[in-house]
Amino acid sequence: MSQSATHGDERLRRTTYLETLLVRPELGAVGGVLVVWAFFAIVAGNQGFLTLRGMATCLEVSAELGILAVAVALLMIGGEFDLSVGSIIGASGMLLTILSVQYGWNVWVAIVVVVVFAACAGLFNGYLVIRTGLPSFIVTLATLFVFRGLTIGVTRLVTGRTQLGGLLDASGYDAARRLFAGDVLVAGVDFPVSIIWWLLFAAVATWILLRTSFGNWIFGIGGDAPAARSVGVPVARVKVTLFVTTALAASFVGVMQAISFSGADVLRGELREFYAIIVVVIGGTLLTGGYGSAVGAVFGALIFGMVRQGIVFTGVDADWFQVFLGGMLLIAVLVNHWVRKRAMRA
Repeated sequence: MSQSATHGDERLRRTTYLETLLVRPELGAVGGVLVVWAFFAIVAGNQGFLTLRGMATCLEVSAELGILAVAVALLMIGGEFDLSVGSIIGASGMLLTILSVQYGWNVWVAIVVVVVFAACAGLFNGYLVIRTGLPSFIVTLATLFVFRGLTIGVTRLVTGRTQLGGLLDASGYDAARRLFAGDVLVAGVDFPVSIIWWLLFAAVATWILLRTSFGNWIFGIGGDAPAARSVGVPVARVKVTLFVTTALAASFVGVMQAISFSGADVLRGELREFYAIIVVVIGGTLLTGGYGSAVGAVFGALIFGMVRQGIVFTGVDADWFQVFLGGMLLIAVLVNHWVRKRAMRA
């Protein structure tokens, strides 16, 4: 083989590697994690950010949102949105608490009811989107207010207030706390078990996306639903399943919160739907669907947790957090757009 041919092969190999690197959805989020960590390591390193305990607090914040974000990422890759997840978090926690405290149910039986409720809520959202043909953003914006209003109205009707405690004394609470709100000791520091749940959810979602036909269907319907339907993909069934998945993930977070705080608040979960979308976009998922990853959502949630707690470590007023969050969203959208253009040119 001639020297020129060898050089040609080398250039082809490098171009292929560059293309492979650029098309990874989580590329920008990985860079974001490194930049954010380095910033707070320098600014707040002496205030505890670099300690194991500081890491545990960042991961705890990331894990709760990350569980929700992983499911939202699958739905957004499939080309849809679910704005009702925040209200489902509040409804799930309150339903669990009312059944266990007000009516004396065993916590585990109440959790089963919560799961059934969430599945029905997801089915309702998916059915409305499929049957009406309306944008899921509008449909789930409506159900966000419906679920939130029902939670507030029913809770006040049954208990006379909007906050309810007392789960500590409920039957089955101790076992449920160990599973959903316990701690794992690492080098003398307690790390919340929610981190393990978060990584487990992410691993399962990644396996589904990359190793199953259902994962291919998700990418297909997000990229071009009519084309996917024409080759036999059950578009309606996939979308409804994804709506059920986001609702179940929201209920899981609601149960964790209720058990962790031994009670519930009807407004718990407020704005979580928007936070989830933000971290998913930061993680590289396109708003138009058909492109993204669960791993990217993990890194997006990690950035969220580091910024949220990093501000606390630096002593900056927490009111500035939303400014950082909005700025990160804008930067993420611009970076994702740039990466996609470079990938297509490559």
